[in-house]
Amino acid sequence: MRTDHTSQTSPTRRAVLGAGIAAAGSGLLAACSSVGSRDRGNPGAPAPDTSTGSTPNGREAGETHPAPAEPRRKHTLRATLSPVELGAGRTFRSCTYEGLLPGREMRVTAGDTLALTLANQLPEATTVHWHGIALRNDMDGVPGVTQPPVEPGETFDYRFTAPHPGTYWFHPHMGLQIDRGMYAPLIVDDPREPLRYDHEWIVMLDDWIDGVDGSTPDDVLYQLRKGKPPVGHGNSPEGPVGAGGGALAGAASEGRDDGKGPGRETSPYRGKGPRRLMSGATSKLLGGHAGHIAYPYYLINGRTADDPTQFRAKPGDRIRLRIINAGGESAFRVALGGHRMTVTHSDGFAVQPYRTDALVIGMAERYDVLITAQSGVFPLVALAEGKQGRAMAVLRTGAGAVPKPSAHPVELDREVLVSARRLRPDESVAMPRRGYDRLLRLKLTGGMKNYDWGIDHKPYDPDTLHRVERGERVRLVIINATHMWHPVHLHGHTFSLAGLDSNGARKDTSIVLPHNKLVADFDAENPGAWMLHCHNIYHSESGMMTTLAYHG
Repeated sequence: MRTDHTSQTSPTRRAVLGAGIAAAGSGLLAACSSVGSRDRGNPGAPAPDTSTGSTPNGREAGETHPAPAEPRRKHTLRATLSPVELGAGRTFRSCTYEGLLPGREMRVTAGDTLALTLANQLPEATTVHWHGIALRNDMDGVPGVTQPPVEPGETFDYRFTAPHPGTYWFHPHMGLQIDRGMYAPLIVDDPREPLRYDHEWIVMLDDWIDGVDGSTPDDVLYQLRKGKPPVGHGNSPEGPVGAGGGALAGAASEGRDDGKGPGRETSPYRGKGPRRLMSGATSKLLGGHAGHIAYPYYLINGRTADDPTQFRAKPGDRIRLRIINAGGESAFRVALGGHRMTVTHSDGFAVQPYRTDALVIGMAERYDVLITAQSGVFPLVALAEGKQGRAMAVLRTGAGAVPKPSAHPVELDREVLVSARRLRPDESVAMPRRGYDRLLRLKLTGGMKNYDWGIDHKPYDPDTLHRVERGERVRLVIINATHMWHPVHLHGHTFSLAGLDSNGARKDTSIVLPHNKLVADFDAENPGAWMLHCHNIYHSESGMMTTLAYHG
């Protein structure tokens, strides 16, 4: 029997998951042991279980995800405050993984165990979220929900099986750290890879503001919210961790006060950079407002368009591009001059081949495309959609000058894939056809004027849970009641874009255009507490996120 839940919630997280996923100090943090203990990252560690619920690393998680096999290799990942050079001599100090931008690629084969120790050398707490991976709940990297934050000087062991091949990435889930420089690709290879190609080119897109003229993401959020404190993960009424009043606020530079923004005496969350807000950024492709932050730089693989990274190949080579949008607030329209692209995967899952000249990619989305390299030098351009900015890299298969930073391939204005709704899943990954058991409606609400983004007119509340039951096919209907687009991400699962004629492409992140809705189905087969949120980090840190939860 179908159950229609129009934003039905439980009064507290204890009502669903019991003492194990209760507020700090009861189940969750106690079950994870003390801050700094290496056992906190041990998925085999015992955890309390009750008749009313389960912990992130309790019995049901163990039944769904048996103990991972011995890893072929163990990794250490250092989160550090380091100088980063964006090109043309521009160097800024920011949060990084191992001092690199992007961080070093992590690669495993589907079914293998990924074992990684996070060593936090930052002056504030952090975590790692493995974006798009259907892993066990206690490895998901959400502070206060699936694990305690990893404090400065401490470590945390992540260990899980990567079940599905594809293009993924990892980043913190702590305040605004993702908009500083902490991101890297995670590639899960298919041991029976059906595609044939000569080279792989990982392309990470980003919008950059940290350290420029003293700006920080914290200062930008302060300006957007007019001094109101953020409400995302790690934040509290007394002061946020990882956003606003965290140890890194203003860390990039002493900066200056140019008199254009709010007075710094009005809030403890004030940074020191110049005003970075913009108006009038609109896009027909995105259905209206494109964004509200005037980023000074846009990057491909950590480089600006006037000093781009170059990828070398031979004419006739088949190249697989794995395109990842790691930006904080910007969608990108991507095209490779002189080439058409064949889309083969979306968010890691295979689709029926789709030919296009360009594509729009929202924050946290991934697309894999194949191209056959022509002879010459070609710009790979990522326009910040609706904004006055671009990133560029270069494909070089012969002699010739590097294209100008203003290069605008004609492909950008031809056929553009805006939504994965046009795509159909490959038969090998299509979700089995069945009716849904539960209908869950959520409404994206809020606006720019008050920067009061939320779900169902409420900001994020860690004690509010949307309950489903294990084994159900859940239909999500996410209604965008705002004037802006939102890239919506569900942790721990992939969903199928539902339509009138068929189930659609498998995704974990999808653009919802203004005054439109996303209809998506997922199978509740991975128990735990899982975030659902807008991946515009400034929207989520202002309250546009919630939690889905279920036990066995």
